[in-house]
Amino acid sequence: MKLHEIRPSEGSKVKARKRVGRGTGSGLGKTSGRGHKGQKARSGGGVRPGFEGGQMPLYRRLPKRGFTNIFAKEYAILNVEDLNRFDDNTEVTPELLIETGVINPRKDIDGIKILGNGELSKKLTVKAHKFSKQAIEKIEAAGGKVEVI
Repeated sequence: MKLHEIRPSEGSKVKARKRVGRGTGSGLGKTSGRGHKGQKARSGGGVRPGFEGGQMPLYRRLPKRGFTNIFAKEYAILNVEDLNRFDDNTEVTPELLIETGVINPRKDIDGIKILGNGELSKKLTVKAHKFSKQAIEKIEAAGGKVEVI
């Protein structure tokens, strides 16, 4: 096979691009498929997305719902079972969790919350911003300590 012999496989969907404004014989000459006059025929013409010709657009017809608290704190959530990767007697801090890649270091996170899903088999000192009751019970049952930052 040579470079000039390469062609699409039989039955594949390969469509030639539109070559507009190449004479009347091309089928897309003269007005280049834009019709005669009007807003869409002009250069830079057209309407913004969502515009319905002056009719009240859908995004304004629908009722507003809900509320977003701009002061809400967002916590990175971590389960007790995720702490099993650390060795015994390790002090688990937010810095260590970011360093080891357990949580993603995002700017919009206000703290870390430990939840009680799974079992903990290591004795750890866990420092975080929030803990669930189950998480505290499981960490202390494994012989570890809980410290709220």
